[in-house]
Amino acid sequence: MIAIIDYDAGNIKSVEKALVSLGQDVCVTRDAQEILSADKVILPGVGHFGDAMEKLHRYGLVDVIHQVVQQKKPFLGICLGLQLLFERSDEAPGVEGLGVLKGEILRIPDQEGLKIPHMGWNSLHLQNDGRLFQSIPEDTYVYFVHSYYLKAADEQIVKATTQYSTCIHASVEQDNVFACQFHPEKSSTWGLKMLENFANLDRRDA
Repeated sequence: MIAIIDYDAGNIKSVEKALVSLGQDVCVTRDAQEILSADKVILPGVGHFGDAMEKLHRYGLVDVIHQVVQQKKPFLGICLGLQLLFERSDEAPGVEGLGVLKGEILRIPDQEGLKIPHMGWNSLHLQNDGRLFQSIPEDTYVYFVHSYYLKAADEQIVKATTQYSTCIHASVEQDNVFACQFHPEKSSTWGLKMLENFANLDRRDA
């Protein structure tokens, strides 16, 4: 069972639909016991960093997420879900993130000819042998929608980058925690392959 955490953030349905299309058993929930009893957990989301953290606290999900991580269950953050795993964001000064991973979320720098938010397809540079990217070719295109980007404190956890005004840490992995700034569920065949790679992990792999 894969639990998708429901905290009133956007994009949950498309993640659920993608996983069901892969034959996965999925539940969308904010119930602590359902989340903690799942084999794997996904934190999706589109929206504002500060609003999202407020909802995670309101629904009692901050401690639940930390428990899942401590239990060494495979955990995947997608888009805003990636950003929330880190310590802070320019989008919500003074608001603490989950702090599961070290790093900060910065606003994409303005650059002539580039629109913000960054919306569209960009190619990935793969590095550091990410397990989500097994059998994924270099320069695979994936779909992004964001105005803020990750700068991870430890380059070794960065498994994919992309260029858009700056070098964006597009995917990270540390132990049982995985995260993507892009939307694998909206990234065609290769994006579904990434979700399949996550679904096929067991706790020993993580």
